[in-house]
Amino acid sequence: MKEIKLLIIHCSATRANRPFSTEALIATGRQRFGQPSYHYYVRQSGEVVQLLPEHVRGAHAKGYNSISIGICYEGGLDAQGHPADTRTEAQKAALLTLLQALKERYPSARIIGHRELPHVAKACPCFDASSAYAALQPRHR
Repeated sequence: MKEIKLLIIHCSATRANRPFSTEALIATGRQRFGQPSYHYYVRQSGEVVQLLPEHVRGAHAKGYNSISIGICYEGGLDAQGHPADTRTEAQKAALLTLLQALKERYPSARIIGHRELPHVAKACPCFDASSAYAALQPRHR
């Protein structure tokens, strides 16, 4: 893997009122890409599950996988199936703790949402990740 330049946040694009297990997320990645897609999964409970070692290339952001760490949170759709910031307070706290730890290892990495990448037409992660984590962004660009 090359130098990590991005910490990319995703959502599972599943309804927040329906659990989406770690096993289901892994199976989806394996079916589509032959491996888990993301490095980390943040469950609604706030549990953080590592799915891939950080040195293994993920399959979460075409054209950026070799320079990024993929973080997915459970949810992203409201009960009607519409994109929404469905992060629980536990998820918000766990994401912040995880991002702080990753920034210690990759201090120059920018934190962005999947939708902030060029040519991405998805709402993922259904909130403005760059702004939400502005305090953790590198001072220089």
